[in-house]
Amino acid sequence: MDFTRRDLLISVAAGALASAMAAGSSNAAVPVDILVVGKQIDDIVAGFDPAEVSGFSDDEVCGNCYRKLVAPDPSGNGAVIPDLAERWTVSEDGLTFTFVVRKDVKFDSGNAVGADDVVFSIQRAVKLNKFLAFIYTQLGIKADNVDANVSVVDGNVQIKIPKRKAPTLVLSSLSANIASVVEKAQALAHEVDGDFGNNWLKTHTAGAGSYRLTDWKASDYIRLEANPNAEVRPNIPRLVIRHVRDAAEQLLLLQKGDIDIARNLTSDQLAKLATESGYSLESAKQLQLMYLGMNMSVPAFRSKQVREAVRYAIGYEDIANNITPNVWSVWQSYLPGGLQGAIKDLPFKKDVEKAKSLMADAGFADGFSVTLDHFSTSPHREIAQALQSDLSAIGIQVQLLPGEENQVISKIRSRQQQMALHIWFSDYPDPDANSQTYCSNKDNSDNTTAKTLAWRYNFVDEQMTTQVEEAAAELDATKRFAIYGDLQREAMDRAPYAVLLQKSEVACLREGVSGLHLGLVPAHTRYAGVAKA
Repeated sequence: MDFTRRDLLISVAAGALASAMAAGSSNAAVPVDILVVGKQIDDIVAGFDPAEVSGFSDDEVCGNCYRKLVAPDPSGNGAVIPDLAERWTVSEDGLTFTFVVRKDVKFDSGNAVGADDVVFSIQRAVKLNKFLAFIYTQLGIKADNVDANVSVVDGNVQIKIPKRKAPTLVLSSLSANIASVVEKAQALAHEVDGDFGNNWLKTHTAGAGSYRLTDWKASDYIRLEANPNAEVRPNIPRLVIRHVRDAAEQLLLLQKGDIDIARNLTSDQLAKLATESGYSLESAKQLQLMYLGMNMSVPAFRSKQVREAVRYAIGYEDIANNITPNVWSVWQSYLPGGLQGAIKDLPFKKDVEKAKSLMADAGFADGFSVTLDHFSTSPHREIAQALQSDLSAIGIQVQLLPGEENQVISKIRSRQQQMALHIWFSDYPDPDANSQTYCSNKDNSDNTTAKTLAWRYNFVDEQMTTQVEEAAAELDATKRFAIYGDLQREAMDRAPYAVLLQKSEVACLREGVSGLHLGLVPAHTRYAGVAKA
């Protein structure tokens, strides 16, 4: 296959606020050369090295500071289009991918992006072996073979995979945030004890995106400024993302003109603002799901009937209609709507009597007690309370454990949770991404490097793990998507999750602010196109 370069349209924006504003001053007017966004950003766990980002906020920042070989087609058809790659070819045997890298793109340092930087970025991500390295290792690219399989050949990037995979999967994987191209010289200049610059890149960026990171204070603010050498320069040269935890405070700051964009308003707030002058709403369906997870280290959750009882105890429509209307809608498959291969089945509806019968059949007629970790912010707080009430009706007594997003995420990653209300977005727009994490668990030991969601909930199903591998290798699209259909229904039947909702991202912009692009996943949201009238 041979692909020629197409223009990659990126709508993006800018900003970094003055210290007083970032620290929380609520009466300063926002200067015209600064874009201020109010957002919950307490989900950042490890900083901004694209080799290990996996939260919503750090993912979004990296998407604006780095570029990749390829990007998802904006049409949402599951294909990719060129970004840093001018074109590429795939060998007849499907094992070798060769990319011609553009010569006209520069890092924020002013140095040109080269094939050597691309190869270095892939090699460092694999060797660092952070959580998202599974995106490469699933292709057979591992620490002991990455130097041989990823190299510069005749000035181009050559990637060899040991076993044939669906080309769409390979290319889609290269659009994930872990595939962000880091400037080799910058990373190595700040390397300490062989960390490939990882510690430095937690608080700095070395990319070719529209922005570069200038400052970050955890659970407080993120400051970015325009990359002076970017191909797509922001309309507004500085961007600050303020951590505003409470939706009511975000609304107040927006009304006072202290922020330009609010990102986490509630359904009720958005509905009210939609009828008022002085505001506009931007929305986009995202590949983001909310699920209730049941850790199978809890004896009761090892019972298939108990897990099914939980799924039948939940008032899905009540939650969507009463807590999250027009923002989160009912969805029950682990592949989100809008992703190729997703099924629309909604087999579960609240049925208390059926759920009680399943509990009795499992030997838990008298119920049991369990804890539920969840984000303390809205709407997670209200949804957790609704789940507590629903599960109480079938004898499951739930103790709610609210926490900051990074605390909850860290607890789930170390599988210390019993139940968790959590959110997940696809790392790349291919059904393999969610299938790998929800269904595949090859090694359930504490020492594994592939800490998928299945691992985090102690779910081991050899058949489903094998099916994930078969789907990844299947070249016939019809057969491939049929496997994913089977996997989704099998997960509904026996995996330890109740998928609840899918999100439509909605942002509110004050009067005169326009041009925000909300992406299918956080990494595809762009600020550079934002302008102020």
